[in-house]
Amino acid sequence: MNNRLPQIAYVSTYIPKKCGLATYTHHLREAITNMKGNRMLDPVITVCNPDERSDYEEPWMLPLIKQDNDDYMKVADAINQSTVDVVSLQHEFGIFGGEAGSHIVDFLHRLKKPVVTTFHTVFEHPVAPYSDLQKEIALWSDHIIVMNRKGISYLQDNFDVPLEKIMFIPHGTPVPNRADRVNVRREAGWDNRKVLFTFGLLGRSKGIELILHAMASAVHAVPDLLYVIAGQTHPEVRKHEGEAYREELMELIQELGLEHHVQWINRYMPEDQLVSLISACDLYLTPYPGMGQITSGTLAYAAGLGRPILSTPYVYAKDLLHEEMLLPYGDVGAWSSKLIELFTYPGMLTSWERVISDIGRSMHWPHVGAQHLRLFQQVISEQRDKIADVG
Repeated sequence: MNNRLPQIAYVSTYIPKKCGLATYTHHLREAITNMKGNRMLDPVITVCNPDERSDYEEPWMLPLIKQDNDDYMKVADAINQSTVDVVSLQHEFGIFGGEAGSHIVDFLHRLKKPVVTTFHTVFEHPVAPYSDLQKEIALWSDHIIVMNRKGISYLQDNFDVPLEKIMFIPHGTPVPNRADRVNVRREAGWDNRKVLFTFGLLGRSKGIELILHAMASAVHAVPDLLYVIAGQTHPEVRKHEGEAYREELMELIQELGLEHHVQWINRYMPEDQLVSLISACDLYLTPYPGMGQITSGTLAYAAGLGRPILSTPYVYAKDLLHEEMLLPYGDVGAWSSKLIELFTYPGMLTSWERVISDIGRSMHWPHVGAQHLRLFQQVISEQRDKIADVG
């Protein structure tokens, strides 16, 4: 039996790119490297545009030009000729070149190493061309990871992927650091405030106006409520309508008399700052109007950091949270009542914090990294057995 630590090649966007997938892959690689005792630098195939190539000059980085199909072939050949044992493909629509990201299928056809694909998005009702592409990726992958239990049935129902080929591993999150909560609150001006927090690239899919309307009556019962809305406007939104949505929200804040109850953080936020602010809030909110979202990095972080959460019942929130933490989108009265209840009923928020901390514990990066490493070792072992059988 060969017990050497596996060499894993990650195929994904990667830091310094400001992209959720890039950050996720960085943390996954870091967690697995720690599990392996920091003894081997696993390579990363960094999907990028030509002008970003110079960001990836470390010897363990191999830039892959997004739209250049020949580059996918060259990189697949390089992996085939290397000591890599398994490829970890991080798949999200829009990341890879070709129609609907089809270049990655050509790459998989060329690759001779076993592949574990993490699907960051799985649709309940997929449509062409995305459905054909995802089916093909699933077919050419030795194993598939999903971050939502619902994703297992979606892959089975839509693409006949065998159950034994799919594994649920939760979205990884930082380990909480309780120590700096008091300092962060003081620096942010949150002392003596009950802080609601929402983070993400701003756009109409965030449902912010629902919370503003709910707060209009909640502040009479809880006068020290403060709603912190953090994150820049989504670049695609800014292209099409500028800052129109933010300006509408600012008008609504004025109209509802909430100037003293809303704080904007309108800038790009490095991850360590984001983690500190989520850790320091009292209640994390995701009031999204769309119910199809199957993963949410920010909701995962809030759970991993042990913060109480109130959310609309989109797919990921339903998979992660208890029913009493979910409220329908648009029901202003229900949201307002729940906010009042959470901040006036003794011990309720603390009780929610305990429940979320229990949920979040299994999501911390050391735990998630260990699960990935075990799966990679299993896939490598199965591949060796197959080769031995053929031999």
